[in-house]
Amino acid sequence: MARHIMTLTCDDRPGIVAAVSTALLDVNANIVENQQFSDEDTNLFFMRTVFDAAEGEVQRVLDAIDASAAVEHQHLAVRPADERCRTLILVSKFDHCLLDLLYRWKSGDLPIDIVGVVSNHEDTRGLVEYYGLPFTHLPVTKETKADAEAQLLKIVDAEDVGLVVLARYMQILSNDLCEQLAGRAINIHHSFLPGFKGAKPYHQAHDRGVKLIGASAHYVTGDLDEGPIIEQDVVRVTHAETPERLVALGRDVERRVLSRAVRDHAESRVFLSGRRTIVF
Repeated sequence: MARHIMTLTCDDRPGIVAAVSTALLDVNANIVENQQFSDEDTNLFFMRTVFDAAEGEVQRVLDAIDASAAVEHQHLAVRPADERCRTLILVSKFDHCLLDLLYRWKSGDLPIDIVGVVSNHEDTRGLVEYYGLPFTHLPVTKETKADAEAQLLKIVDAEDVGLVVLARYMQILSNDLCEQLAGRAINIHHSFLPGFKGAKPYHQAHDRGVKLIGASAHYVTGDLDEGPIIEQDVVRVTHAETPERLVALGRDVERRVLSRAVRDHAESRVFLSGRRTIVF
């Protein structure tokens, strides 16, 4: 018996859970964990099921669910529970999110395999190579942007990358690249957007006397910082905080939020539902 994770998205109607349960029971599989949600806004049903079954029986489960009249699915997949998500990290000069991901990966805290780091600057090369990972420098200018993105896609394809993480990568991806990476690229930004756009958002927040600062992790889309949100968190602050202290607190929450979003994606816990996500 081996452990598997099944994800299902389909039109919401009676009999879906029964169809899945019957398909698993017919091969003597054991359900270890199950989560489901009916989205009334889209009339879609989402399910994540962890089960133990013999390797040779998984296709029978998929075929039985696919044949069920109750399941008009848009997505149905099964993967081994111990499969690690092949991940590529993009970074510019700020290294706090990169360092956190590297530490969590090296310590076995994240179910990912980092295949390399790509940066438009050389600043983090030493850190990346210290962790024994390949570092690719892809400078980006207005004239070289298209070529740099083409090279990035070559790396994604060559390394069979399942997740691209923008760990404070300070470049706007083209619409074409966003489409190529749809559903497998995660960005992190401070939650002040769109309220505090532009340079020095924490200084702007200090000037306005905010009482909460935070960060959001979301899937990358062609609409800048408007992609479906995966994870968010906040920290309470007071009038006594300096801009520098806000920056430090902001970096800490960015690290936490990004690592949680990466984990959720790697464990197949995130489902897209229009402009938002369902996260089990």
